Amino acid sequence: MPDIRAGGDDQLEELYREVILDHYRRPRNRGCVDGDGAVAVELQNPTCGDEIRVSARMDEGRIADLRFEGRGCSISMASASLMTEALRGRTPREAIAMSARFKAMLMGETIPEAEVDEMGDLVALSGVARFPVRVKCATLAWNAVLRTLGAGADGD
Repeated sequence: MPDIRAGGDDQLEELYREVILDHYRRPRNRGCVDGDGAVAVELQNPTCGDEIRVSARMDEGRIADLRFEGRGCSISMASASLMTEALRGRTPREAIAMSARFKAMLMGETIPEAEVDEMGDLVALSGVARFPVRVKCATLAWNAVLRTLGAGADGD
């Protein structure tokens, strides 16, 4: 697997762009979780105007339902869509660990190959590391989900 911090070759970058645009144009898990036990957190990125509302419901110690609503740039909306797919069915501990790996990737840290494989399509956002001002866009939904799990969030 190519070094995700370097952006890889042109074909890989094009694939990543396609994944991001697909999730932006056809977001997965858009909406609001309702009912007993549902929790929601709203956050904004004042730098660029992105707004997100993440709602979740736990069942038997796992994220049973995870959805988002909001408006913003393609990176923030695609990241929210990818996040809901990646975290649904995970325990809070697993979700927090994946969030930490995702944020490390966006900060340009080298991620072990086994962890890169586990991140799946989230790797499409690895190129954001080259644009530090966009990191807040990509992490907005992640900070919101951490708050829904009661884990707080750094760098809001």
